[in-house]
Amino acid sequence: MKRVGLLFLAALALLVLFDRILMPLYISQGKMKTVPAVTGMAYDNAERELRKAGFDVKKTYHVKYLNRVDPDIVLSQTPESGSLVKPGRTVDLVVNRVEKPTFQMPDLYGRPEFDARQTLERLDIRLENVQETIVTEPEDDGRIISQSVPPRTLIKSGASVSVIIGKLEEQPIGLRKIAVPDVLGMSVSDARQIMSGNGLATGSITYEYSAILVPNTVISQKPGANAFVSPGTPVDLTVVNRLE
Repeated sequence: MKRVGLLFLAALALLVLFDRILMPLYISQGKMKTVPAVTGMAYDNAERELRKAGFDVKKTYHVKYLNRVDPDIVLSQTPESGSLVKPGRTVDLVVNRVEKPTFQMPDLYGRPEFDARQTLERLDIRLENVQETIVTEPEDDGRIISQSVPPRTLIKSGASVSVIIGKLEEQPIGLRKIAVPDVLGMSVSDARQIMSGNGLATGSITYEYSAILVPNTVISQKPGANAFVSPGTPVDLTVVNRLE
């Protein structure tokens, strides 16, 4: 047992000797070197710094293109700064990709302005110019009606595009026009509701007798369907009335 204890103490002494004396001496004699910090530096400067310290250098590229990141800046390094490695060790420096990705221009037609802006921002496309033009259809108000780069055109990240947005201009009541709906073949009650729902009035109702047409249906209207008239204009109807 005493011999085993002595062997254990001898092994422990050797371990301490190696850790406290031999290893620091090995490092101090240039057998190990500390990797300098080069992350955030321009690649040429980082390479120069590492080679000066006795390391080899290899350039690698980030797996994905990063928007608004200079391709010359070192994003990361392996081994990390402060690591103890052998002289001549290769240090991998990661930089951004030089080539911007190419993709198809999205179709912005009919989209609200905020939706178009979000789409362009995700693709790193600059909205260079926004213009407005008067539209007559309410559904076009605030929506893209034209874009300078046609949809599906191949462009690169960072490109710019201009758009035209529709702006509905309310006309004075006296100048506003309404298209007369087509009520032919409808019942009188349905025709009245349609006219009222479109801001028009039901004018005079004239009856014509017929033995073959469905009674109480509209067979003529004046003004005719799709005519543009002022709000409140009465529309005269001719309705079937079968003889008993």
